Amino acid sequence: MKTYFRLLSFAKPINKFAIPYILCTLLSVIFSTLNLALLAPLLETLFNKELNQTIAPMPDSYFDIFKVFKHYTTTIASQYGKIQSLEFVCGCIAASVLLGNLFRYFADRTMESLRIQTLLNLRKTVFNNVMNLHLGYFSNERKGDIISKIASDVQVVQFTVTGTLQVLFKEPAQLISFLVILFLISYKLTLVSMLVIPVAGLIISRIVKRLKEQATASHQTYGMMISYLDEALNGIRIVKAFNAVGFITGRFDEQNRRYSKISRSMAKRQQLASPVSETLGVLMVAGIVFYGGSLIINNQGNMDGSTFVVYIALFSQIMRPAKAISTAFSNIHSGIAAGDRVLELIDQQPAITNAPDAITLNSFTEEIRFEGVSFAYGEKKVLDNITISIPKGSTVALVGPSGGGKSTLMDLIPRFMDPQSGNILIDGKNLKSVTMESLRALMGVVNQESILFNDTIFNNIAFAKPSATLAEVEAAARIANAHEFIIKTENGYDTNIGDKGSKLSGGQRQRICIARAVLSNPPLMLLDEATSALDTESEKMVQDALNNLMKNRTSLVIAHRLSTIQNADIIIVLDNGRVAEQGTHQQLLEHNGIYKRLIEMQTFGN
Repeated sequence: MKTYFRLLSFAKPINKFAIPYILCTLLSVIFSTLNLALLAPLLETLFNKELNQTIAPMPDSYFDIFKVFKHYTTTIASQYGKIQSLEFVCGCIAASVLLGNLFRYFADRTMESLRIQTLLNLRKTVFNNVMNLHLGYFSNERKGDIISKIASDVQVVQFTVTGTLQVLFKEPAQLISFLVILFLISYKLTLVSMLVIPVAGLIISRIVKRLKEQATASHQTYGMMISYLDEALNGIRIVKAFNAVGFITGRFDEQNRRYSKISRSMAKRQQLASPVSETLGVLMVAGIVFYGGSLIINNQGNMDGSTFVVYIALFSQIMRPAKAISTAFSNIHSGIAAGDRVLELIDQQPAITNAPDAITLNSFTEEIRFEGVSFAYGEKKVLDNITISIPKGSTVALVGPSGGGKSTLMDLIPRFMDPQSGNILIDGKNLKSVTMESLRALMGVVNQESILFNDTIFNNIAFAKPSATLAEVEAAARIANAHEFIIKTENGYDTNIGDKGSKLSGGQRQRICIARAVLSNPPLMLLDEATSALDTESEKMVQDALNNLMKNRTSLVIAHRLSTIQNADIIIVLDNGRVAEQGTHQQLLEHNGIYKRLIEMQTFGN
């Protein structure tokens, strides 16, 4: 139940919905029960030939509704006739039905508002928390499973939590109201019939016993299936190029079959609860008809025929709320299992956060300095005691064999990760002492992979500055050598570029990314060489754009091409996580070490 109440906390402000819902539900239950109770005076009016001869006395309590209505029907029949008495009874039934359904409508409206509020708060919380997690988390988790939790699991939770809350208040209230009327009619008969209800509850509980375990397996399998779908769609070119369609479809089909098998087993248990409860209900009614009928035949009960018919009608309805409660308990297992997965995502704490006393960094004036920085992925050390300086206004190139730690070193500057030991300083301030938002506001990033969104060219360039004008976006595009090809597209800057920029060439995508970095006009640029995967013509256009971008800025470049490296002010050679060499292009060539060998091979990995 701890999970359930945690999920319920997302329904805040719950008082806004709870009080109107409780009030409307109680009134709906009262009038709905009264509908059946009014059958007694209706039958009495229709079939009692002596109705207008004797006025029934008024009972001491208005809670004895059968005697109250009998008093009024006999009074009206004796004074105005049986037709007028029938009109009175039918009018009361019609008014009761109208009021019962009206209050049920208001109760359902209130609960729907609560459901939507719960979904809004839950999905907002889980998505916000995911966005605040560090990059390392996404390297270890399947994206499809995260999508499944945010989309599918949250949907299951919001319906189960609010639906169960609705059933666990409304149905018990309805059940209690039926029992109250039944006890008023005949407490002996009701006590006997109540002995059968625990037996029905025990049978149904055994049917739904394994549902939570199956629900957990169901959500996990669904998450895996979405992961395979996401991977297949993202890698569709490779899948087809390597004739791997059979392997991919087979892997997906295996999870799909497993999910279907679990769902079928769960459905069998859930659907079995309803016919079992109905069968038990019919058997109970049959037993009560026999027992109560024998009491009336032998003149041993205090009921007449019309009251007994109403008793049977009421008791036949008592299994409906009981069945709804049992169904709610079977459904809650699925909701709790989904809730555990969602809460696991919400409880995931970001490894990198702002210090409580973090200050805002407004400018970059001196240098970025690494002092004895080390970093490892698990037991694999990637950076080992790195000490380097990146002076303001300089272009620093990182080169070295693949796996040397270049990308990791660059990711430490915007605090995508934190070093295990050592310090990184910006203008003498430890990066951990400044807010990440103000730190990243000073940086522009261009990755080797062009990361774009399924939106217009304008919105992709203005991504980091939504308030940018068209003139500002055009100016950034000109610096990035992108304006000419943009105006030739179908709708210019309003052209949609497709998923991940699929409607553009590789060089065009990179120039859009460069324009995006230019627009924010950051003093510090982090460039994971953007030309390594391009053809010669595109490379020249992008390289010119990069040269424009780096003017009058501090730049840290992961370099793969000689054209970028030889113009750098400082070249840092990383090998096995250590600084192997450092200097200008000419100095390192004269040193005759790793750098010269790499230049001769002209292979620079990531």
